[in-house]
Amino acid sequence: MSAPVPPGLADDLDLRGLVLRRETLLAAALVLLLAAIALRFPAFVTASSLGAVFNDSAILIIMAQGQAAVLLTRSVDLSVAANVALTGMAVALIDAHHVLPLGLTILAAPVLGLLLGAFNGLLVWRLGMPPIVVTLGTLTIYRGFAFVLSGGAWINSFQFSPAFLALPRAEWLGVPVLSWIAIAVVAAASLVLGRTAAGRGWFAVGGNPTAAAYAGIDPGRSRFLAFCFSGLLSGLCGYLWVARYAVAYVDLASGFELDVIAACVIGGVSISGGIGSVPGAVLGSLFLGTIKNALPVVNVSPFAQMAISGTIIIAAVALNTRAERRRGRIILRPVGPQAAE
Repeated sequence: MSAPVPPGLADDLDLRGLVLRRETLLAAALVLLLAAIALRFPAFVTASSLGAVFNDSAILIIMAQGQAAVLLTRSVDLSVAANVALTGMAVALIDAHHVLPLGLTILAAPVLGLLLGAFNGLLVWRLGMPPIVVTLGTLTIYRGFAFVLSGGAWINSFQFSPAFLALPRAEWLGVPVLSWIAIAVVAAASLVLGRTAAGRGWFAVGGNPTAAAYAGIDPGRSRFLAFCFSGLLSGLCGYLWVARYAVAYVDLASGFELDVIAACVIGGVSISGGIGSVPGAVLGSLFLGTIKNALPVVNVSPFAQMAISGTIIIAAVALNTRAERRRGRIILRPVGPQAAE
């Protein structure tokens, strides 16, 4: 007779199975979507075209990793796009006025983004304010500061130095550097979520904050670190966005926070916290990026595109909620290799 599986381990295995099934289903749905598009436009599924879709989705993939960390802690960061706008405007002005060397100018973007994320986290941690209220407020504050910095003016392509614009547009081994940066961020996020105390804390706090506190994990501090991680990646994307499109303005990335949250939800990251994975966030980003690239090709109107995207998001949330209710929400340990340690 085989030994019984301990209840905690059984719960962990059940949750890991749920995440893997979601990722497998999403990957299959992405393949089916590409196959359906190929029936009408075969050129869309060539290697060069798919590489372009991945590159177009690279910024979304990067920001989805930060948002996933926040969602895992039962929080949400609505200020990520405003973070991109402010950090992008700041580094654009620094470069346009030759204030700092190029290396320090680029480094300033993630550092400033980290500070903006830390501000969100401190308000949530120390003042006990609801994350949605905090980030809704800082969303407006950050865009307001972007306006103050620029005076409402645009920074256009001719004002940037060629070296500032070159990095995300360059290629290495035939692949754009922007895509390589996204791959590196995904690898780093996998290590953070799977192999660090902070990542384990995010899963634990999202699974059950009270139990996590009894286990010695400070839920407030975990949320603070998650907001810092999200801010860091948003700041990085501030530079990447401005350099790739060679323009900076106050409304940069307006509404993009909804795409970031949608990519996470589609990828199986639970808005109730505690469930999600890095590959799921990547697949959700690619699925959403493929739809946004494919719908214009098949002559779908912008209004219909919005309706289709909204329908997909609602369906993803419904599937997540149903699966979580079926399996319960008592899991405390994270999904991934560390679950077996």
